[in-house]
Amino acid sequence: MNKPLMAKATAVWLVDNTTLSFKQIADFCGMHELEVQGIADGDVAVGVKGFDPVASNQLDASEIEKGQKDPRYKLRLKHNPAAEGEEKRRGPRYTPLSKRQDRPAAILWLVKFHPELADSQISKLVGTTKPTIASIRDRTHWNIQNIQPIDPVALGLCRQSELDTAVQKAAKRKAAEGGAMTDDERRKLLSTETSLAMSDEPRLPSSIAGLENFSLSRDEDKPEPEEKLDADSFFNLPDADDDDDEEGR
Repeated sequence: MNKPLMAKATAVWLVDNTTLSFKQIADFCGMHELEVQGIADGDVAVGVKGFDPVASNQLDASEIEKGQKDPRYKLRLKHNPAAEGEEKRRGPRYTPLSKRQDRPAAILWLVKFHPELADSQISKLVGTTKPTIASIRDRTHWNIQNIQPIDPVALGLCRQSELDTAVQKAAKRKAAEGGAMTDDERRKLLSTETSLAMSDEPRLPSSIAGLENFSLSRDEDKPEPEEKLDADSFFNLPDADDDDDEEGR
């Protein structure tokens, strides 16, 4: 359902000029019921001037009358071509001024821990440009020495669900390309919930691969040799016969 134009201002007008319930106003304006209650309490939308949906031809007065008589009635928005697709975000994500300085740290985190993400995906996640991403990938950014990688979710630049969706798309794309993936890359391509649910498997370093079954302990089932050899048996020569001594003379 499309929201009316200037949804918050419309909610302010409905709160001030009607007896509609908070839920009715919230459903019509695409807001949460508690947010509408905050408008009524003066905690939300302070200073916002109400916008009349009837005068702007977005709502019939008869709809308001029906809603005031029946609290379960849902208001119907009149067809307004200008309101269609209002929620769809066009262009790059808008980043508040207070968080724009954190974008390089988020980009470096994504490039480091999710190198499979395309530049277009990173651009949508943190609201940046491809030249900025390329400069951080190539480490030619003017402040690269002072940038520390920080999770964009922790910085509030994107949601965890958005990051997981982008990672899963990258996994499908890499699988379609047929590229070989290591175990670490395969873990990175999984969603956060799936990766955390996996059990840790012990892995041997590649330098000693193939020695999994090697053991330094003595096999108890192996029979011991009947004759035990010691150092004296190697160095003590047999006594010479007396006859050999006489011939040698």
